[in-house]
Amino acid sequence: MLLLIAIIFLFIVTVYLFLQQPKFGKKSTGERLEKIKQSPNYKDGQFQNLSHTPDITEGANYFTVLKEFFFGKSKRNKPASILPSRKLNLLNLQPNENTIVWFGHSSYFMQVDGKCILVDPVLSGSASPIRFTTTSYKGSDVYTPADFPAIDYLFITHDHWDHMDHSTILKLKPKIKKIITGLGTGAHLEHWGFDTNNIIEKDWNETIQLENGFTVNTTPGRHFSGRGIKRNLALWMSFVLTTPTMKIFIGGDSGYDSHFKTIGDAYGPFDLAILECGQYNRYWKYIHMMPEEVVQAGIDLQTKVLFPVHWAKFSLSLHAWDEPVTRVTAEANKRNMEIITPMIGEAVNLKNLTTSIAWWENID
Repeated sequence: MLLLIAIIFLFIVTVYLFLQQPKFGKKSTGERLEKIKQSPNYKDGQFQNLSHTPDITEGANYFTVLKEFFFGKSKRNKPASILPSRKLNLLNLQPNENTIVWFGHSSYFMQVDGKCILVDPVLSGSASPIRFTTTSYKGSDVYTPADFPAIDYLFITHDHWDHMDHSTILKLKPKIKKIITGLGTGAHLEHWGFDTNNIIEKDWNETIQLENGFTVNTTPGRHFSGRGIKRNLALWMSFVLTTPTMKIFIGGDSGYDSHFKTIGDAYGPFDLAILECGQYNRYWKYIHMMPEEVVQAGIDLQTKVLFPVHWAKFSLSLHAWDEPVTRVTAEANKRNMEIITPMIGEAVNLKNLTTSIAWWENID
């Protein structure tokens, strides 16, 4: 009995010490916490979705999910081959170039109307506090933090490990001028040494007036947050980015819901909507859209062009690695939705949003 107690005590201490590592971030305290408590989206000690959002679909339970997770994965859950990619010298971009470059999953860079923008960069090869559990696909890490110019605006949609990477952000730190994110996420960033004056931390449905004709409207998602044991202490976001010549929807993770139509009616039409497509499953459909729902969300947003992300870097679900793009392109073609599906690292002209190569085909 004493040995069992000692083992349990040692386990608890080990877990506690593990969670104290800087990469787990920090909970909000003081003025930040008081501001969070005033949010209409914060109730019972955590942020809430606009609609009732179960973690697991009705009729399932955690045992069902775990069983399928361990025994129901597609045989092609990860690509067997090295993914093809391209690499643009971002440091040599001319100020008048309007370009978007995707790095796999939900990480992408934009230079638009003279400003450099980076979204959810994860370039360390892992999307987990335990590195070997969620590693990136071979060929998907062709860019490093050293490849980036100065970043005018870094957008962080939420604090999950596959969107907010401690290692990447620290290496980018000297290049980052301003960070735009949701309430609560700033506590992590301050803990990592960022100046509070360079963090713009907002609730849903707020307006941020930036310089040179740039405006950001903060908008909802249907998801959750958390880097440690307790969830929903920071807010998950999407953003409407208005530049002098374009309107772009920066979508974070989200299940499908009526908020897309609300955003489309209020701010559309969009030149481009960047929406998550991947890591979905019928058992957690309320927090991640199915590919067909991604197209419907694009229609709701009144976007001219859809860009599906959140795939081709990590396997966080059970489906085949290329199933998201196969299904979303089929649905987009069926519904006459313009869609771009660039290769990792490929430069796409924001003023001529086209890609033509189905690069994922014939990859095992």
